Amino acid sequence: MDHKFEWQEQRTTTPDGVYRTLRAAILDGTVPPGGQLREAHIASDLGISRSPLREALTKLEEEGLVVKIPYRGAFVVEVSPREVAEIDSVRLHIEPYAAELSAEVLRGPERPQLLQTVEDLRRAMEKDDIPASIDAHLRFHRLFYDFSGHGILQGLWNGWETKLRLYLSVDHRTYSDDPHQLVVEHERLAAVALEGDNDAFRQELAAHFPMGLRAQTGDAGAPTHRHV
Repeated sequence: MDHKFEWQEQRTTTPDGVYRTLRAAILDGTVPPGGQLREAHIASDLGISRSPLREALTKLEEEGLVVKIPYRGAFVVEVSPREVAEIDSVRLHIEPYAAELSAEVLRGPERPQLLQTVEDLRRAMEKDDIPASIDAHLRFHRLFYDFSGHGILQGLWNGWETKLRLYLSVDHRTYSDDPHQLVVEHERLAAVALEGDNDAFRQELAAHFPMGLRAQTGDAGAPTHRHV
């Protein structure tokens, strides 16, 4: 049964407004991975023409959240637990390096930004705002790559972010019993990164996404834990 689409903000018929509404529906899991975005249904629900809707779908496709299949329509991209496990297994080795390279900047002028990201995550989790919590979660990890000054590392993160974002749109729901735990883990990661303790950062990261460790041992198909 198709979900009824509703405006997330003041109604607007601009492509950007439609894009934000559809993006929120994807990232909060309302339209799950593999779900179809039916143009006629969405246009009717939102009271818009097909033109801004198609522009919004194109933007979502460019972002990697949607795939268009000829003669079938637009669908939310699917990401498997194995894909995320493989990403995590690589991140376990290179994210500590990114944290090491970015440590001087994050201990200096960008320290407030790192700490603010953790606070943004806390507020979003307390409000059960899944799209905002996903944004804060990924923004936290992205900081290490962005401030590493290393183009290859930045490119790797750019290639992963959309897949992680889609997976988190489902995975974040597993925090409903204890949303504080995710915040605590990021507080620990921030603390050891600011201390410059690379070994401790890697240990905290391994605890943060054990799925990546299972991928290394050939057990990526086992029941997943949670984090990315």
